Amino acid sequence: MKYCVITLFPELIENAFSTSITGRALSEGILSLDTVSLRAFSQNSYGSVDDYTYGGGAGMLIQCEPVWLAYQEALSRIETKFDEECDELSTIREEKRTRVIYTSPAGRVFDEGMAEEFSREESLIILCGHYEGVDQRVLDRIVTDEVSIGDYVLTGGELPALVIMDAVSRRIPGVLNNEDSAGSESFENGLLEYPQYTRPKEWRGLSVPDILLSGDHQAVETWRLTEAKKKTKEMRPELLEKWYKDRGIM
Repeated sequence: MKYCVITLFPELIENAFSTSITGRALSEGILSLDTVSLRAFSQNSYGSVDDYTYGGGAGMLIQCEPVWLAYQEALSRIETKFDEECDELSTIREEKRTRVIYTSPAGRVFDEGMAEEFSREESLIILCGHYEGVDQRVLDRIVTDEVSIGDYVLTGGELPALVIMDAVSRRIPGVLNNEDSAGSESFENGLLEYPQYTRPKEWRGLSVPDILLSGDHQAVETWRLTEAKKKTKEMRPELLEKWYKDRGIM
């Protein structure tokens, strides 16, 4: 998977993504990361890329041209062909091209299904929103997916970009040491994950459930499903309702 992130703060993306599991995957060539600084394409001597919004209102808006030029730079870095003469928006969107994710609180809420979908791409470009957002004209021209990580507002789109990249990356073969773990986490089967335990068997008067020590694998799986449903009912009842509905259980 090739990532290219368009951002005001390249060092934030690079430093965070170059640690832990994703950092190892980068060093092994399983993942690749490029960042494109929006400020490098500023249209003035101050290095700013934002301006006041037409129609008034608080806050500043990122301008079209720096984003457009940064987008073309991102395409060149992931070795994707771009036809400069293709001016019609409808024609551009009909072509097979690299998906561009715009991180925005107004976007579709990111979930495990989207992570799976994005992981099937060869490359992703992520545009990090800031201030009051980005001029709609350039968004209409380049963005394929507007994505939010939740119903709250952050100071910028870099943290959402990292969340998306992390969730997508763990689905790329070779990123996780234990290939089974990618398919046994919360949400993978529509439920939250069951409680888990490790050594010691006794800790401060608390014991590991006997069933997990029984060696009866079928009984363990039954217990895990029961506990997963119990936890989902308590924490996310709408997920359990959907789980039953998907299986025709009313």
